[in-house]
Formats: sequence, C-alpha cells, structure tokens
Amino acid sequence: ETKCSNQCTCIIDQIFTGCLQSDVVCQSCRGVSTTIDPFWDISLDLGVVNQTSTPSLLDCLERFTRPEHLGSSAKIKCSTCKTYEESTKQFSIRTLPIVASFHLKRFEHSTSLQVDKKISTYISFPAQLDMTPFMSKNHENAYVRHHKDVWVKCDDHILSIASLKQVLDSE
Repeated sequence: ETKCSNQCTCIIDQIFTGCLQSDVVCQSCRGVSTTIDPFWDISLDLGVVNQTSTPSLLDCLERFTRPEHLGSSAKIKCSTCKTYEESTKQFSIRTLPIVASFHLKRFEHSTSLQVDKKISTYISFPAQLDMTPFMSKNHENAYVRHHKDVWVKCDDHILSIASLKQVLDSE
C-alpha cells in the first residue's frame, strides 16, 4: 500500500491537501491493488447525475465513489494472477483536507457539433456535509483530549471515553 506523500509543508497544502484512495479489484481472484495520491480538489461529473429530481452534491459524490467496471478494453495485469484481467475501480477519500474543494464539471463535449456545451443544472448542497459514506473503510479513528486526563475516541458517529493506554497504543 502506498502512503499519501506530499512534500510541501506550505500553509496552502496544509489546508487544502487530502488523500484519495483508489482500489482496483481483479474480477478473477478478487485481489485488491491500492494506491493513495494527494488531491487539492475533487472533480465531480454532472452529465450523468439523475435528472428525475434535483441533483445534489451528495449524488455527485456517490457517483464519484461508486465502483466502476473497467471492461475488457481496459484489462490490468493482476499481480496475483500474473495475467491481464478485467477489474473494477473505486475511489474513496482516505484523508480529508481541512478545507475540501469540489469542482463541478459544467462542460461536456459534443462530438457531433465539435463544441463544449455548458451544463447549467442547479446542484443542491447541504449546509453541513457528512463525508463518512465517502471515506475509505480503513480510515483511522481519532482520539481527542477533552480535559487534562480525559481522552475521547471518535469512531464515525460514536464517541466513547478512552484510556491513555488506548491512545498511546493507537496508530
């Protein structure tokens, strides 16, 4: 597994850099190849959002993190099978930045007219955004110091008191 490495320690990167996880799963042996790369924004496709209702930022994020079958024309060489196999690819967010930026892809290319067409669809968004469904499943839990000798374990939506030993033994 590759670690998300970003060499720059400037204030901009400290605020806007997150880590994106990409899992490629071999459809033959179910082996998983994981890569983790830094990101500064997430580009979300609008051309494929459900048009039956008002599309939302959550719809776009759900589509972005949905497993995608790569098909027979995009076979990868599986490190376990040692042959080229069909696979699926799925993005998830390994580490959130302090400030997350979303880029809405508002242009689609029309091959018949050879022009870019602007997508002016209204995209709704919540005042508060819970990113938990879009996070990598193996993200670390956080420990927060509440008082001088009180530690709290933050595990998704569950908060519990933790011992100092648990905090010191955690990754």
